[in-house]
Amino acid sequence: MNSYQLVLASASPRRKTLLEQLGYTFDVVVGNVEETRADDESPYQYVERLSVDKARAGLALSTPNALVIGSDTIIAFGDRVLEKPRDFADAQRMLRMLSGHVHQVMTAVTVMSAEQHYSQVIVTDVWFSAISDDDISAYWQTGEPQDKAGSYAIQGIGGRFVTRIEGSYYAVVGLPLYETDQLIKKFIP
Repeated sequence: MNSYQLVLASASPRRKTLLEQLGYTFDVVVGNVEETRADDESPYQYVERLSVDKARAGLALSTPNALVIGSDTIIAFGDRVLEKPRDFADAQRMLRMLSGHVHQVMTAVTVMSAEQHYSQVIVTDVWFSAISDDDISAYWQTGEPQDKAGSYAIQGIGGRFVTRIEGSYYAVVGLPLYETDQLIKKFIP
């Protein structure tokens, strides 16, 4: 039986906190992964590939007995992927798009050893209330949306726009607890 060293391949403080909630001891490494969607990739395929790429980059930076967790979260509105905003105008465009509509938050998790890997994509539907331009401006001034996919954080001030979700709250935050735990248990019973 392998004795693995668990590694989180992410700079996200939210993912670190969520993995700590599961009670695991782990190291953190951050690899360099190009986050560009290929023309023929669906949002689902894109987020899954990014989680695999991040796990693979983390594995390259880790010891041979590493068990690496790679994860990525995107916001999908139809076939469009809403990344982190470039500036206020970009955030305003995204939040106007989401206002009064349902969108999907897709979080992919990959758990990878040197020999094999398993991935899972969790899709959560999120409904937004109507958001005024004044609300968007005030929200931008908090600084919260500036480094968040889709320009909002459900666990923060942005939660005020969410009227309902169907799926995994933790996946929307950035790391689905149940699914991540189940993937780790494929390696560490």
